[in-house]
Amino acid sequence: MQMRKLGLPAVAVALATVIFAPQVQAGDAAAGQKVFNKCRACHVADKETNRVGPHLVGIIGRKAASVDGFKYSDGMKGAGEKGLVWTEETIAQYMKDPKDFVPGNRMAFVGLKKDEEIQDLIAFLKK
Repeated sequence: MQMRKLGLPAVAVALATVIFAPQVQAGDAAAGQKVFNKCRACHVADKETNRVGPHLVGIIGRKAASVDGFKYSDGMKGAGEKGLVWTEETIAQYMKDPKDFVPGNRMAFVGLKKDEEIQDLIAFLKK
């Protein structure tokens, strides 16, 4: 098998792809606000008011089951006690399949199946 040498332009494109890939993966906060409409019946993202679910203000970096005044399920309390912190990565995993990621939680939402919607939602929650 003969190996082909890559020219400088091909190397530059490959390097640019690696360098700029995280920016391509970043979500769109405006699109995320529309995705959040699926969550709005139970959660608030712009003020510290609990509904059926806890508020999501400042969720990035927050320990699971740590919002004062909200009565969490045993499953979510256990996840928090085991050290679950809501990062972009853990929120993405949770939003894919909430019942599987935190067994025993009470959230009735089945999750988001599209990675783009999840990234957009996270971008919205970060702002």
